[in-house]
Amino acid sequence: MPEGENKYEFEELIKVFLKSGEYEIDQYKPDDKENRNSIYVPAFSFSPEDIAKKEKDTKNKIKRFLFRELQRQTGKTPDWGILTGVRPVKLAGELLDRENSARKVKDILIQDYYLTPGKAGLLLDIVDCQRKVLQKSDERATGIYIGIPFCPTRCVYCSFPSNQGKAESITEYLPALHREITFVSENMTSNGWYPETLYIGGGTPTILTAEQLDNLLSHTSEAFDLKKIKEFTVEAGRPDTITAQKVKVLQKHNINRISINPQSMNIKTLERIGRAHQPEDIADAFMLAKDSGIPVINMDIIAGLPEEDESDFAYTLDAILRLAPENITVHTLALKRASRLKEIDSEYSYKQGNVVRAMLDHAKEKLNQAGYHPYYLYRQKQMTGNFENIGYAKGNTEGIYNIRIMEEAQTIIALGAGGISKVYFPEENRLERVANVSNYEIYIERLNEMLQRKIDNLFHVNKEA
Repeated sequence: MPEGENKYEFEELIKVFLKSGEYEIDQYKPDDKENRNSIYVPAFSFSPEDIAKKEKDTKNKIKRFLFRELQRQTGKTPDWGILTGVRPVKLAGELLDRENSARKVKDILIQDYYLTPGKAGLLLDIVDCQRKVLQKSDERATGIYIGIPFCPTRCVYCSFPSNQGKAESITEYLPALHREITFVSENMTSNGWYPETLYIGGGTPTILTAEQLDNLLSHTSEAFDLKKIKEFTVEAGRPDTITAQKVKVLQKHNINRISINPQSMNIKTLERIGRAHQPEDIADAFMLAKDSGIPVINMDIIAGLPEEDESDFAYTLDAILRLAPENITVHTLALKRASRLKEIDSEYSYKQGNVVRAMLDHAKEKLNQAGYHPYYLYRQKQMTGNFENIGYAKGNTEGIYNIRIMEEAQTIIALGAGGISKVYFPEENRLERVANVSNYEIYIERLNEMLQRKIDNLFHVNKEA
């Protein structure tokens, strides 16, 4: 296997075909008899034209070789071809800008990246939708993310930096977060920036008491200039954290998007994954929010949850469709090393691939029939069956923040423990990440350091630019 910075990406492609323990990556020569059953990537010879191309073209040649060889040896043909990145829609958009022809781009995705025609067509449909919804971002516009890293319980598949929400922990965390909000708003003002979107996520933000939530939203609304804001989102997440009083707080602050995330409507599954609510609680929370007049409600469901079959997933989808939220996000279960389910069954993602494919195909058909269209897509490492997450919207209810964070063409400023700001440099079309520490206790202790990181790598850099 060739050495270098792409070795990790090559291994990610190998993992699509082979389980851990079924392969080794090593350096050897073609005449090495001990490794005669291993995959050998021969040295390529390049013409002057090849040398003039970007390095990624060389990388893709190797990935195509690996794909063909692994396909031959395993009999598998992954839908996403040689793509291992998180943002395939971004690639499709860049190709469309270059080729100015959807037909040519589809051919490139199929012939050069080995995508199936279905996945190539899906990417182009989403690019078309996103470009109808949004123009190029104003250089002064940013997205704002505020993180609440606490949940009532920790789901068995979760790998996010969330903590079980003890009241005293939340009380300790909020003053530091409020301080960062003030700091960021002051520096945005001095730079002449404004928020296009504001997203409060987690964790589960509605784990806060109604008074804490009211104070947070009041401070946020007062700190930032919201005259040009297009979208203000709060992840409500767990239905067991949604109360009439908290919904009134959301109304008071003109929150125009929330997300209520059932994941499944099957009681046994909810118990299995560590959720403390009942399916009835999900419907009750949804109607409470709907009756309040919040314009857009998203609901997340997950394909591939433990011990669920196609009929279980279909039951969940039907139950959600009866509620008729404006957005439905269909996630494919992704198991990271930090999740308990990964510890229980390290090969879970490989075993459920065919089941998940059937679930996703069913969701696509049912949602299309119900008037929903796909508007954003992203992938994660170690997704079950190597599939994807897709956000579906009905009418003109697409989530602007979701589109912007996936296109990576706008600065997103993240506040709170675990927040990763993404600083966009339009002249170079590149991002730099500025991370806060993920542990909330360390975040509190080292808050001054987190603020200085933003001065050095976000505000100061852009003032000079």
